[in-house]
Amino acid sequence: MQGRLDSPLTQLGIAQAQAQNRLIRGVEATCYASTLGRARQTAQIVFGDRPYQLDDRLVEISIGAFSGMLYSDLVAAKPGVFQMPGLGWYDHAPGGEGFAGLTARVRDFLDSLTGPALIVTHGITLRMMRMLAMGWDMSRFEDLPQYQGAVQVIRDGQHEIWREDG
Repeated sequence: MQGRLDSPLTQLGIAQAQAQNRLIRGVEATCYASTLGRARQTAQIVFGDRPYQLDDRLVEISIGAFSGMLYSDLVAAKPGVFQMPGLGWYDHAPGGEGFAGLTARVRDFLDSLTGPALIVTHGITLRMMRMLAMGWDMSRFEDLPQYQGAVQVIRDGQHEIWREDG
């Protein structure tokens, strides 16, 4: 379980970031990235020569004491936490941020935007960002598909996915 721990991009991650770079060509927007190293590395590839701003509000959700542990070990050690549906365990990670903290942080970031934005962030943070931008409530948190190497576009309350493979 990674949470806010860091790791370098794999060759696949680099190829996915290169695909995103091609997908955003011609898009005029202010660029932002999470301050975590893996997002910064991704942003350098995705944005190329474009300037971008680092923002702590875009980091991944903190999973506290679960960071660095194997999912299978956590399930064995805390079966009650991982028997709840879907991603509900994020609210039960000891010392973690929880969804309330993530919601406040992401809402604050979105409220600060003054125009179109290109954003490099992380999986759970991206889910929250899309959900809030579309005006959905937490019951729909897991409804939107998530793809690595895709560009998630929210425009006028509608969601679309740009991918090179269709």
